[in-house]
Amino acid sequence: MRIFKKGKQVKLEINAIEVDCIIGERADERCRLQRLLVDIQLEVSGKAAETDELADAVDYVAVAQAIRTKLVEAKCKLIEHAAYLSACVCTGFKGVETAEARVTKSGAVPGIGSAVAACRVKGKEECAQRKTWWPF
Repeated sequence: MRIFKKGKQVKLEINAIEVDCIIGERADERCRLQRLLVDIQLEVSGKAAETDELADAVDYVAVAQAIRTKLVEAKCKLIEHAAYLSACVCTGFKGVETAEARVTKSGAVPGIGSAVAACRVKGKEECAQRKTWWPF
């Protein structure tokens, strides 16, 4: 995890969240778990950086667990959708203004090291319109 302060906002990164889930379109992918690595970049209120109080911070352990739960339940066909859902989950947490998720899937296709998709959402309203964010 890295934290960067930018004015009154803070950029919080949570890297390499491991998620074992069903992901993929092909029949052989729909019957087995595959590992995704999810990297999250959040723009959050800078209050915790100023106060040094846990109550003012985003609980990144809870964020990681919420992403795992959502992707396991979703059984996505596409990593693009997994990235979108991951970003939307983050916007449900207090203080998160913008969320960007990067999902890496390794070994799905012989001869290709990995496939990567990224998605950025600004505010939970964007996800709420599509009814995909996770209300906390």
